[in-house]
Amino acid sequence: MLKNLSRSLALFFLPLIGALLIRFLYLSNKKEFHAPKEIADEPIIFACWHGELLMLPYLYAHYRKTAHAKVLISSHFDGALISKTIQYFGLGTIAGSTNRNAVRVLIEAIKTIKEGYDIGITPDGPKGPRHEVADGIIVMAQKTGAKIVLVEIKPTKFWRLRSWDKFTIPKPFGTLHYYASTMLDVSEMGLEEARIVIKEGLLRHEH
Repeated sequence: MLKNLSRSLALFFLPLIGALLIRFLYLSNKKEFHAPKEIADEPIIFACWHGELLMLPYLYAHYRKTAHAKVLISSHFDGALISKTIQYFGLGTIAGSTNRNAVRVLIEAIKTIKEGYDIGITPDGPKGPRHEVADGIIVMAQKTGAKIVLVEIKPTKFWRLRSWDKFTIPKPFGTLHYYASTMLDVSEMGLEEARIVIKEGLLRHEH
């Protein structure tokens, strides 16, 4: 019971604190967008590595003045925390992963895209291996015809956690470099070709 109470309190307080922290880090950094000026109105799949996802809501806001997106999030407790945090940025979630409950999650994501939502996904999430592209993003893009925008977020000053994804937290008073690709169409690619293209695109500015 004590565990349930502490989790409930964490779910109430931590997402608000997290959202305020993300906002502060964004506002206290200079921003450089190395990206197309605009993207199509159609539903898009936005992809970035799990370790870079903290500041992703602001890249999305750069393109969509009104948020209309759902993000694939782990169904674990840490996923619930992330889900509640990104609600402060107007983003919905699809709980699960393309590792566990893969079929259910893919069906829900495909349905969501067909309903007109953008999708946010970490191709190496929720548990890795780091910088390896799982099949899910490719399958949902090919089943719906949705284009993919590959996103890299590179702060000049940052903390890097010792987690599997080397999760990156920008420090204040540096510069956030946002890189976004042109829209990528994988509909005519084989699975392996698409995997290589996505992986190389997401590692373009890796140091």
